[in-house]
Amino acid sequence: MTRFKAAILVGALALASGNTVNWSITVQDTGTSHLIGNPDAPNKLTEYISYTCSHCATFAREGDPVLKLAHVGTGKYSLEIRHLLRDPIDLTAAMLTHCGDAKKFPLNHSTIMLNQSKWLPIASKASQGQIQRWSLPDQAAARRNIANDFGFYDLMKQRGYRITDLDQCLNDNAKAQAMAQTSREDVQRLGLTGTPTFVLNGEILEHAHNWASLEQQLNAHATAKKDQ
Repeated sequence: MTRFKAAILVGALALASGNTVNWSITVQDTGTSHLIGNPDAPNKLTEYISYTCSHCATFAREGDPVLKLAHVGTGKYSLEIRHLLRDPIDLTAAMLTHCGDAKKFPLNHSTIMLNQSKWLPIASKASQGQIQRWSLPDQAAARRNIANDFGFYDLMKQRGYRITDLDQCLNDNAKAQAMAQTSREDVQRLGLTGTPTFVLNGEILEHAHNWASLEQQLNAHATAKKDQ
């Protein structure tokens, strides 16, 4: 049995053996991030991500499912997803994942991440005209152009959104400024240099940039707590 399947099985058994609440479907919007899981969990894991980061997309594919089922779903861990914004494309994607009710965020997040290989190459092939459209002084218009040119509208329409709803989210300049400011503050406060970066109970997990390395450190943390 692979380690991935084993972890999934452990999580499923934990949920089936007395823990009747699947905390992985509990989502709170903090305004600039989302908290998934038990808000009173004894272990608080924060993931700093960028939608234009290929390693983040890999983690979304390999790590997110087992992390939520085997750890967050049990109520022992909460997971806060925060945005390290690198460019207007990243910001546009992040604002779209925040669009609508908080409970929509996890699937919005995975939709953008798991389709990254389809939309990210557009940036390297952009024409001068497209680059100008993405850099308009009217930043809301620029975000709408990015959403159109990168196919974000089509992805979110598959999630049941209307264009008018998406435009309303993208037009929120106050939200955009708040998200960008929070990202800058997180970088300065923690000295963040890359994504994904994971913080457990306020401490950065060094060298944990994929699921295999994160899983090792989570297991080590659990073992250390048992020995205390």
